[in-house]
Amino acid sequence: MKDAVRDTDLGPSRQPQRVQVIERAFGLLDDLVQFDGSATAGQLKEASGLAGPTVHRLLHTLMALGVVHQLPDKRYALGANLVPLGESATRQLGGLAIPQMQSLVSELGESVNMAAMESEMVVYIAQVPSPHSMRMFTEVGRRAYMHSTGVGKAMLATMDEQRVREVLASTGMPSMTSKTLTKPQALVDQLPTISRQRYALDDEEQELGVRCLAVSIPHGPTRMGLSVSGPTARMDDAFVRHAVPLMNRTATEIGRKLARQ
Repeated sequence: MKDAVRDTDLGPSRQPQRVQVIERAFGLLDDLVQFDGSATAGQLKEASGLAGPTVHRLLHTLMALGVVHQLPDKRYALGANLVPLGESATRQLGGLAIPQMQSLVSELGESVNMAAMESEMVVYIAQVPSPHSMRMFTEVGRRAYMHSTGVGKAMLATMDEQRVREVLASTGMPSMTSKTLTKPQALVDQLPTISRQRYALDDEEQELGVRCLAVSIPHGPTRMGLSVSGPTARMDDAFVRHAVPLMNRTATEIGRKLARQ
């Protein structure tokens, strides 16, 4: 998208069906995403390559539409009217990953979930259930906290520490079980290990008796993750060692597939 929205566009003679002002507006939204959702007008001017007055006009129009809003510190942030659009698009992306998820269920025998980060929370966008009679079921569309879920921790491990702390401060860290981490520093201390080993665990932190193994999905259009969940009796350390390389391989396949959409 970046090259399409700069002042040196291709011109109407070469791109007769394209409207430059729309490309520029979407380019600013894309720039906000690159700044993790909020930025100053100066940062957006530098990132977009547009003139200052043009940036301000576009921002005020986007604010009127509710897709951008201004924070008390004068930074611009993505607005609430993007949420339903994003949720709908993200859940459609989840459907594209079903074949890879089905293959993973066949290999591991446990339920596989796909989730994305939306409004500082985890939202589940696809699931393929385990064939076991005792299995974990997560409703598509369900929201959960980042700090208490394996998939949330896997996504947090892809962020810098300041952004992680912003997310945790925004949502709080309520205790879901007696094993839930409720202090930001305790979770922040885990993230380098999660990043290095390329997986995260929710060890009865979201629900007692349930263990969840999760990895992040690279190359996706937003932060996403893949998780496998089941009873703790079946999700032992041997299962984790077997599952991690398969899950990372599948996550990479899904990420590449989504990047082509």
